[in-house]
Amino acid sequence: MLYYIIVQTKLNFKEFSRKMVVKNRISGVICEFNPLHNGHAALLRHMRAAAGGPIVCAMSGNFVQRGEAAALDKWSRARLALQNGADLVLELPLPWALAGAERFAFGGVSLLNALGADTLFFGSECGETAPLMRIAEYLLSAQLADDLRPHLAAGLPFAAARTRAIEKALGAECAALCTQPNNILGIEYCKAILQTGEKLEPHTLRRIAVGHDDDAASGRFASASLLRRMSADAGDIAPYVPEATAARIHVLQDAGQYPADLRHLERAILAFLSTASPEDLRHVPDVAEGIERRIRAAAGTVQTLEALYDAVKTKRYSHARIRRIALAAYLGLTDDLPAAPPYLRVLGMTASGAELIRAASPSLPYVMRPADLKKLPADAQRIFELEARADDMYALCTAQRRPAGLDYTAPLLRL
Repeated sequence: MLYYIIVQTKLNFKEFSRKMVVKNRISGVICEFNPLHNGHAALLRHMRAAAGGPIVCAMSGNFVQRGEAAALDKWSRARLALQNGADLVLELPLPWALAGAERFAFGGVSLLNALGADTLFFGSECGETAPLMRIAEYLLSAQLADDLRPHLAAGLPFAAARTRAIEKALGAECAALCTQPNNILGIEYCKAILQTGEKLEPHTLRRIAVGHDDDAASGRFASASLLRRMSADAGDIAPYVPEATAARIHVLQDAGQYPADLRHLERAILAFLSTASPEDLRHVPDVAEGIERRIRAAAGTVQTLEALYDAVKTKRYSHARIRRIALAAYLGLTDDLPAAPPYLRVLGMTASGAELIRAASPSLPYVMRPADLKKLPADAQRIFELEARADDMYALCTAQRRPAGLDYTAPLLRL
C-alpha cells in the first residue's frame, strides 16, 4: 500500500526525538500491515521511543485500498501488531479502508481523533512534515479551484492538473513531492487533520532502504507487495519479517487459508457487475462520468477481473480506482454512507491498551462485543452489517474457506 513505511536502524532518530518534547502521548498510525514486516516493526519501536505512551493502530480490515482482499486476515494482522509493539488495534471500517487516499486518510484520522490521540506517525519520501502541510493548506484553499480550471479545460486528468496548479502556486519542488506515493498519502493525512480541526499532530519519517512496490529487497527490508508475491509462491520471507509474521503465514499456508485472493470470487463479481442495473452502479462510491456503463458492458464479456480493469481504465480512472469501484459494488457500498466512521471497533489490545480504553473519553462508541451493536444508531449498525457481510465474502477468498460470522463470534484479542 501507499503508506507502508520502511525504515533502517541508522535513521537519525535523535534529531527526530528532540521534536517530541512531550512524553507519554498517545501515538497513532494508519496502516494495513499486509503483512507486518521489519519496516513496520521498526516504525512501532520508533513511535514508542519518541512518545513513550500507548500506540494505537487504525488498521484496515479484510479488504484494502488497492481494491483487493488482504492477503492476511485482519485477526492475524491485529495479533501481529500487538506482538510487535501496538497497544490497541482499531479497525478502519470497510467504506474507508476500500477508498481512495483522501477518504482513506480522513477515516483513519477521524478514528484517532475520536480516541484522543496526540500524534500521527506516517512515512514519506521527503521525511519533512512542513512542506506536506503547506501543500495540504493550499489544496484546501479557495485558490485551488481557480488554479485548476485552465488545466482541466486543457484536458489534463485531475491528478496532473492538480500537480500543475501546485507548481504554479508553491513551486516545482512542492509539485515534485506530489508525484511520490507516500508523500501523496501524507498530504491527505495533513488535509484530514486540518479539516477536522483536532489536536492531532503529524510527524513523518523518511522512507528509505526500499521504495513503494520495489521488486527487490535491501538488507532486511522488502516492500509489502514484494513479500505478498514471494509468500504466495512459497518463497522464504523470513529475513524480511518478524518471526511471528513468518510463523503465522506458515500456519495459514498449511491450512490452505493464505493468501486470500479475489480470484476465488472472480466469476461471482463479474456476474454481479454484468447484471447490476446502471442505476445501482451509479450510486457506488467514486463512480462518475458514466463509468458504470463501461464497467457493466465489460463485465459481460471479459474472462477475468484483470481484463475488466484493463478494458475500463481511462485517463481519469486508474486501475486502482476501477478495482475499488468493482469491489465496492459487489460488497454493497453506496455513496450515501456517513462521511466518517461512526464507532471504534476494537480488534485487540494489550494490558496498556485496556488501560487506555478505561482512561479515555472517546467521542465515538466502542464496539468490542456483539452486545455493543445494539447500542449503535442505525447508520452505525448499517456500517457494521456491511463489514460483517464483506467478511463472509472474504471467508471464500482462500483455497480452504473460513467459517462465516466471525465478526459476531471471534473473541477480542488480548495480549
